[in-house]
Amino acid sequence: MNLVVLGVQWGDEGKGKIIDFLAEAAGVVVRYQGGNNAGHTVVIDGKKFVLHLVPSGILHKGKACIIGNGVVVDPKYLLEEIAYLKTNGINVDNYLKVSENASVIMPYHKLLDASSEKKSKKEKIGTTGRGIGPAYVDKVGRLGIRMVDLLNKRVLAEKLEKNLAQKNFVLSKYYGEKPYNKAKLLKEYLGYGRQLKKYIANTIPYLYKYSKSNKRILFEGAQGTMLDIDFGTYPYVTSSNSTAGGASTGSGVGPGAIERVIGVTKAYTTRVGEGPFPTELNNPCGEMLRSKGHEYGATTGRP
Repeated sequence: MNLVVLGVQWGDEGKGKIIDFLAEAAGVVVRYQGGNNAGHTVVIDGKKFVLHLVPSGILHKGKACIIGNGVVVDPKYLLEEIAYLKTNGINVDNYLKVSENASVIMPYHKLLDASSEKKSKKEKIGTTGRGIGPAYVDKVGRLGIRMVDLLNKRVLAEKLEKNLAQKNFVLSKYYGEKPYNKAKLLKEYLGYGRQLKKYIANTIPYLYKYSKSNKRILFEGAQGTMLDIDFGTYPYVTSSNSTAGGASTGSGVGPGAIERVIGVTKAYTTRVGEGPFPTELNNPCGEMLRSKGHEYGATTGRP
């Protein structure tokens, strides 16, 4: 049975624990949206792991893990997370695949994210500052750089040329920031491509194989439904579809193949960042719940 696990509040509902439990019976675990703005906490044999990009199924021996096309990937961060897992004895190389069509988060995305929040002042969204939104903007605007582009110098150079003509103008003229150097970025990201080449693949055949062999596909949702770009508390939302429909578009698996959706909630609601929050407790009771429940964002550490 293929199933989606997602949060039905504003994130931090405890999805990691449920996914960890269900991953044991899955053949493959798939991340289908968001980026390293998500944070899933799992405890294995008394050791705490906080993963932001690699599916948490990687912590289970023999479980294939896929980062789908709907995810925006920071290559530098991905390499750091892979190194972190390997240092802790986790076999990553034989089990992780990254969709060649996943969009890449570039340094200018992170700077645009931070600069926009800074300039917004009273109208901040409360983003994680990791470039997620600007990366999705480029994807929709057909300017995005994909993971597969990191393996082709000519294509990457052409896309950087086109992107920097726009980004450097906005950064320097509107935000007063220094422009980026094309040659430096090209060299850096080709380097990431060489290191990640073994993981980058057309992930559709892998998912098709698992589906046909009756091995369960577990879709690991990030954030929560109330942060969905279309159905959340807009504009105080994330930049992707964190509802169940995102599992299909973000992985390439048809909706008919998804047999069950599990929504995760907790007894009280929490929210990180800006936006409406009914029943918010700005009192000693709220502080007690925050303290006892360790209610701080797994990614930002914000209360």
